[in-house]
Amino acid sequence: CARYRAAVCWHGLRPPARGGGEPEVVTRKHFALCPDRDGGFNFARFGEYCRTGETTMQIYEELVARGLIAQVTDENEIRELVNNGKATFYIGFDPTADSRHVGHFMALCLMKRLQMAGNRPIALIGGGTAMIGDPSGRTDMRSMMTKETIQHNCDCFKKQMSRFIDFGEGKAQMVNNADWLLNLNYVDFIRDIGACFSVNNMLRAECFKQRMEKGLSFLEFNYMIMQSYDFYYLFQHYGCNMQFGGNDQWSNMLGGTELIRRKLGKDAHAMTINLLLNSEGKKMGKTASGAVWLDPNKTSPFEFYQYWRNVDDADVIKCLRMLTFLPLEEINAMAGWKDAKINEAKDILAFELTKLVHSEEEANKAREASRALFSGKGDAKHMPATAIAADKLTDGKIGVMALLVECGLCASNSEARRLVQQGGVSVNDIKVETIDASFDAKDLAGEGVIIKKGKKIFHRAFIQ
Repeated sequence: CARYRAAVCWHGLRPPARGGGEPEVVTRKHFALCPDRDGGFNFARFGEYCRTGETTMQIYEELVARGLIAQVTDENEIRELVNNGKATFYIGFDPTADSRHVGHFMALCLMKRLQMAGNRPIALIGGGTAMIGDPSGRTDMRSMMTKETIQHNCDCFKKQMSRFIDFGEGKAQMVNNADWLLNLNYVDFIRDIGACFSVNNMLRAECFKQRMEKGLSFLEFNYMIMQSYDFYYLFQHYGCNMQFGGNDQWSNMLGGTELIRRKLGKDAHAMTINLLLNSEGKKMGKTASGAVWLDPNKTSPFEFYQYWRNVDDADVIKCLRMLTFLPLEEINAMAGWKDAKINEAKDILAFELTKLVHSEEEANKAREASRALFSGKGDAKHMPATAIAADKLTDGKIGVMALLVECGLCASNSEARRLVQQGGVSVNDIKVETIDASFDAKDLAGEGVIIKKGKKIFHRAFIQ
């Protein structure tokens, strides 16, 4: 900050006076208004602010300020396209499950932001590529899915995506690459498209490097070519001039831009967004019981709200910037909040994201239930719950470690053992003192028992 302030003074720039008084002192606020893509300071935009008292933050600049952009093929051209609503872009989603999860949340939010700025999204469902499986970020081969499972998952997507994207005539489109990939003639495809790819270059791609030691099947090796062909096909048939995706997709996306250049002699563009990582560098969106889903039948609105309400203090502001649609000025003001105020920021984060994914009504219910639980006055109506099957009881009882695992509060018995031994488990407001504690059918009857893990996670267990 001091280095930028000195440079600003050297350039003779001063923020405009407010209310006829003295010019403002240069502060971090002004640097936040005028970022560049590398997290530095954009002097040209600050000069505009000094002359006019305003800085025009168009959509590309907002994406930069929110920390979303990772890599771009041509920054000036991409800025020109998206800021002027000239981008027809696609993001691909392989139907590996019947619901999207938090890992896809940022991509859906990006599509929404860009559509609001006048650009046209294409949601590409990978009905064809899912039959191969993306090796990016994997240490093993994905399980093979049947055509019926893939089709079922594809059918589930549009309804979920419609909460984020406006589909319709002249608006967003949803397409399925099975429509063109499954009808390809293999020999013709290899002669026409395969000749454009260098195996040497492909093996240098990060998505393949990490698989070489454990083994990479020829099936998965084709994935990059298939994804590149998707971009080539969409460029020709849908006027798609840009592809967006997670930063782990960079090699595959460059394959598409290069294929278009070699086959058509035209330019297409790619931009990746940063993965959603916590302060320890780990992907966000996982709990002991698995992924945090966007489908309320897989992760209830209350569980979804609680996940965001319980993020680490160090991750709150980043999540607010990257995932919510709150004004940046409002988020930047929260950056200085500490102690009890940071919990208020977490509540805002949880509410905004639950509202976006599930509805304002569900967000209000989840907030009320959460506040009631923490005050000790809450009922269990909106609390996540697990029905314990009678055959899970041994001699009419279930041990506390088995109960924690069954409810998804711990991934294993050893984790449950450590949690109990560290005093991190209470049942019906009574701390569990021993790993030998157990509960019978009478304890679990009716509303069952309320388990508290740590200070913030509540779960109800009842006999089925």
